[in-house]
Amino acid sequence: MAALAVLASCVPYPHPRSAAALTAPAAPDPASVTRGDYLFAAANCAGCHTVDKAAPLAGGRALKTAFGTFYTRNITPDPVHGIGAWSDGDFIHALRDGVSPDGDYYFPAFPFPSFTGMTDRDLLDIRAYLLTRKPERRENRPADTAVPQSAMAIWRALEFTPGPWRPDPARSATWNRGAYLANAVAHCGECHTPRDLLGGLENERRFAGAPVEGSDKVAPNITEDRDHGIGKWSLDDVASVLANGMKPNGDFVGQPMSEVVDGTAKLTEADRRAIATYIKSVTPAR
Repeated sequence: MAALAVLASCVPYPHPRSAAALTAPAAPDPASVTRGDYLFAAANCAGCHTVDKAAPLAGGRALKTAFGTFYTRNITPDPVHGIGAWSDGDFIHALRDGVSPDGDYYFPAFPFPSFTGMTDRDLLDIRAYLLTRKPERRENRPADTAVPQSAMAIWRALEFTPGPWRPDPARSATWNRGAYLANAVAHCGECHTPRDLLGGLENERRFAGAPVEGSDKVAPNITEDRDHGIGKWSLDDVASVLANGMKPNGDFVGQPMSEVVDGTAKLTEADRRAIATYIKSVTPAR
């Protein structure tokens, strides 16, 4: 349920900010930090952006894909290599629009096509939390890919729909909360939804399952299909997996889903049930 198993965030080329931009940010609001910590866990940010536990969130995690190898970037408050010099607008622009503070398009290895659905407040709460982390002076590594960065303009025109996500007034508050968390925050589709030849999500087959890039694993079908999906699971079964990783048959989920569960286990029971409510409503797909 995270982009960890499909692609990782990357900057096509490292762009240290100018000295003039290296201004110390104001101390974040404690309530915003608390909310950001909660969302950060739900999004499994640490799973993708940490390769060395001694330097958490300093990036560098390599994921092999059909388009090359991508390396997660440093998202610590370091002002040169991390996000310490980014403004609120920079942060929102990166996650909402997939554009770096230097004006470069991010590769969709960074799951901005999902994060684009998040509200401004939630994005800035995550930023507030990140600014409380320890800065790490680890340089970002460019992607090892034959795809030119300039091709992203074409990709975006064909594959990217900017947010934010809008609730469905015909649905319940619980369903809408679950849809928001599953699609925008936890970005479940980045692993569980098949991709087209350009690497975009085939949303007409949402959650139908997909190969995990760079491995021999498959992110399973989590639609209501009773033979190939989770149609025989109850709402409580889905919520339980998000709480402790245990499936109805007594087995436990493996990597990379186990990392996702580390985050969803920190959600409230109400939010886990909201996600389950939404997932159980998705059209069955074989």
